Amino acid sequence: MVIVVALSIETLVSAFELLHQAPEQLPYVAAIGASAALLLLAWGVFIRLNRSAEELEPEAMQKTKAEDEALEAES
Repeated sequence: MVIVVALSIETLVSAFELLHQAPEQLPYVAAIGASAALLLLAWGVFIRLNRSAEELEPEAMQKTKAEDEALEAES
């Protein structure tokens, strides 16, 4: 998520900066913005698929979370 925010901010800053200085570089800025959008979309798909997996096997997810808590308690 941090990468998506950083790429989005970079897109905005670069777009305003290059709009006046070097407009021929704007397609590269658009590519950065498109990559940020693609990463956000992929993250959303991952969350959606992960949620359906949790609904299919809630016992397995509870077991996994219990194992994670046990590992955190040991450290």
